[in-house]
Amino acid sequence: MSSLLEIAVDDAGVATLTLNRPEKRNALNGELVAALKGGLQSAASDDSVRVVALRGAGPDFCSGADLAELERIASMGEEENLEDARSLGALFAQMRSHPRPIVGVVHGRALAGGCGLASACDLVLAREDAEFGYPEVHLGFVPALVMTILRRKVGEGEAFHLVAQGERFDAGEAKRLGLVTRVFSTEAFDGEVDRYLGRLAAKPPSAITMTKALLYELDALDFSSGLERGAEVNAEARMTEACRDGVRRFLDKSSGGAV
Repeated sequence: MSSLLEIAVDDAGVATLTLNRPEKRNALNGELVAALKGGLQSAASDDSVRVVALRGAGPDFCSGADLAELERIASMGEEENLEDARSLGALFAQMRSHPRPIVGVVHGRALAGGCGLASACDLVLAREDAEFGYPEVHLGFVPALVMTILRRKVGEGEAFHLVAQGERFDAGEAKRLGLVTRVFSTEAFDGEVDRYLGRLAAKPPSAITMTKALLYELDALDFSSGLERGAEVNAEARMTEACRDGVRRFLDKSSGGAV
């Protein structure tokens, strides 16, 4: 695996993927995007992995695109630019379809493509001093790849405001908007993140995998179709060994109560 990305799996089944370009504020380039794809694929094929945590080394989560990458983009033609853009889009799609929950652990700055990367995570845990933003408009650029995700998370009006103004905003505002799941104080951040990830990893993996898949599958379904698909997943879940074991344990404890 590329030295640009560090990967570690702990005993609880949390695979931590750490962007490792601290001297560049973990700015994205083609090599780092490729390394992320490889790391996610590795985590998906490892049965011991239950949760994927995405972090940044050094003082920031991810500052966006590498300056050298921007210079390269400026000299590329339309077809090259389209191929390059599709590569980042493929990463976001891979995160969406990944069988494990992906948790962004954000400290410092998450800007432009870095904010897009955080937005593409299923859940985001932010340190209180984290800073977010989609400032691409100031360069005459469009944060187009994150737009599909952003409008689902915050709604059309807020999404347009965020990308059209290009303003930076703090972790509290990001939580209010729905981009961040939990905000923790600087002092408690590491411990709270470990506890959150540990609790998530302790859940039956089959249930979490099915829940994530259904949540995003509902995007393409109307109300009635969504209910029908929900019924199918409900029935599938009942047939898993994890569900049967869970029901047996519950009945043994309660002598037949209701969930």
